[in-house]
Amino acid sequence: MKTVFFTLLLFTGLQAFAQDPTVKGLQSEAGKTIKKEADTSLPKWRKGGFFSLNLSQGSLSNWTAGGDNFSLSINSYLALHAFYKKGKYSWDNTLDMNFGYLNTTSLGSRKNDDRIDLLSKAGYEFHDKLSLSTLFNFRTQFTKGYNYPNDTTKVLFSDFLSPAYVLISLGLDYKPNKDLSIFVSPITSRWLIVRNDSLSAKGFYGVVPGKKSLNEIGAFVTINYLKALNKSVNYKGRLDLFSNYQHNPQNIDVFMSNLFSTKLSKILTASWSVDLIYDDDVRLFGKNHQSPGLQFKSLIGVGLMVKI
Repeated sequence: MKTVFFTLLLFTGLQAFAQDPTVKGLQSEAGKTIKKEADTSLPKWRKGGFFSLNLSQGSLSNWTAGGDNFSLSINSYLALHAFYKKGKYSWDNTLDMNFGYLNTTSLGSRKNDDRIDLLSKAGYEFHDKLSLSTLFNFRTQFTKGYNYPNDTTKVLFSDFLSPAYVLISLGLDYKPNKDLSIFVSPITSRWLIVRNDSLSAKGFYGVVPGKKSLNEIGAFVTINYLKALNKSVNYKGRLDLFSNYQHNPQNIDVFMSNLFSTKLSKILTASWSVDLIYDDDVRLFGKNHQSPGLQFKSLIGVGLMVKI
């Protein structure tokens, strides 16, 4: 009898204990499936780019309206970007490579576009949309470039690493959104390189005749914008401004590139690129080729474009 009574008492106590709200809450939590929260600290890459190729060819025979018997034009453009973001750290990289070639019966072979441009920027965000960043930029061309005073004369103006610009900068980077970046630096070191012996001997691009490099200290601003304007039209733009503290700081060097591309089909696009360059040290223009000048280039084409 005592055993039965003791069993009933223990059962009643356990039931009362189970009715306690705290215990019920613990039981409920224990019964739930444990879910692993997403790790928001994982690094994120935004990568992409495109390759475009425009080709045109023409042939004439006994054509009374006149023109070259043969013409061939090829323009290619490779643009790549890789943007990294993890917490307050970021690392932006862009690479642009252009090359254009033109061949006609009367003029022969000439290039009409040539550029290698690498831009890399690493930053730490210390305030909303504002980062302390370091920037590296390298810009040059692939092959020799000539100026043509007349049909029978050509003058060497450029070559690989002649000129080349290497820029290292520390400053503030403002990113109001994912498409726009504004970098401002009060202290920037820029190296001008002229490796070609003949160009160096003439003191082209501001180097001392016979020397192959020149260092400049100044202020630097670069604005980069990459945007899909709508489903079919994309725009990529960049504006660089540099002021040399050591020589004519009021004469600001300008480099500006613009590219509009319109999708015509899955792989066929139309593109328009406009580039502007002004460097006060590049005194190769005018009647005596001793004056600075605004360099302008515009290319319009329709051809193949492949997204990467």
